[in-house]
Amino acid sequence: MAATVQVGPRRYARYRTSVQEYVTFRTQGWLVVKGLVPPEDVQELKSHTDDIVHGRLELEGIGRAPSAGAASHSAILDPTRVGELERRYVRIHMLHRRLEIHERFLLHPRILDVLEALIGPEVLAMQTMLFLKPPGADGQGWHQDSYYIPTLPDSLCGAWLAIDRADEDNGCMHFLTGSQHEPVHPSEKNRLAHYPLGELDGLQVIASAHHSDSDESKNGLMPVVRRYPGGEVAVPADPGDVVFFGGHVLHRSLANLTADRFRRSFVSHYANARSYTEWGGGNGQHILARGRTHLPYAQPRFGTPCAATCPGPSVLPGEAAPTMMADGEDMAVTPTETHRLDPKGHHAG
Repeated sequence: MAATVQVGPRRYARYRTSVQEYVTFRTQGWLVVKGLVPPEDVQELKSHTDDIVHGRLELEGIGRAPSAGAASHSAILDPTRVGELERRYVRIHMLHRRLEIHERFLLHPRILDVLEALIGPEVLAMQTMLFLKPPGADGQGWHQDSYYIPTLPDSLCGAWLAIDRADEDNGCMHFLTGSQHEPVHPSEKNRLAHYPLGELDGLQVIASAHHSDSDESKNGLMPVVRRYPGGEVAVPADPGDVVFFGGHVLHRSLANLTADRFRRSFVSHYANARSYTEWGGGNGQHILARGRTHLPYAQPRFGTPCAATCPGPSVLPGEAAPTMMADGEDMAVTPTETHRLDPKGHHAG
């Protein structure tokens, strides 16, 4: 891929994921890339969320948030209004199918650069979620993202972009070290989607209503969590940081305990574009972000540059592909000695 990518008026230098970052992602199940998204991009997304919260932007099928009048910062954080905002706008799904800005951040080239290294080179862009998490908002209990979005082979990866500073006070992400090696623990309803040819013995089958319950007495994954004592790690993030995490790693967030701070984030999910999925209407409903695939895929609705609009180089049918076997001139390096082909003359060692 080119050293820089042009998206609208902005130009982005390619991010080169290091070997240590690759190893870290696999060793602990998640990776924080500091300052991956430039400040001007984060500010644009922050202003966009302000428009939603203050009722200046109407979302089709959702409607406007309650007007904040003068829309002062203190007014929108009035504790008497937070409950109303929380009920309507804690999390908004799939806005990349309605708004250009969400498609653009789903296909942000710097985020795709890292995903290309972690799960690619083929990358399918599948889901967006905008989290607002105002003061007093609850967290989300332990869960695995692949439980919700099955891909076969399983290659799901989340990318969590911090819009505000996220820390333990306002409900940053928590991960369970070691749990990235766990299989997906299904519910009765979706076990066939994860294990179409038969499941593993000893799976923790979960009541679907309690897969991500913040009440630990109800959360069906608690028997798994208890297998990793001391493994929970809080992962703070600054605006522009992106947390990448695999679909199997158990994670959660706690409540926003502050009186005056939102914890806004833009979260997207991706898979290798050669993985099959029926989630969200199937592969044909999701955007080919990088590479090529034999499976169907969608075009970006707002024309954001990506592999779907301008496919990158690949080994095509009829082209020579590299192999593990020597050929051509390499065969002449160690000529065959015919007497070695006689099985009677073979000796071990």
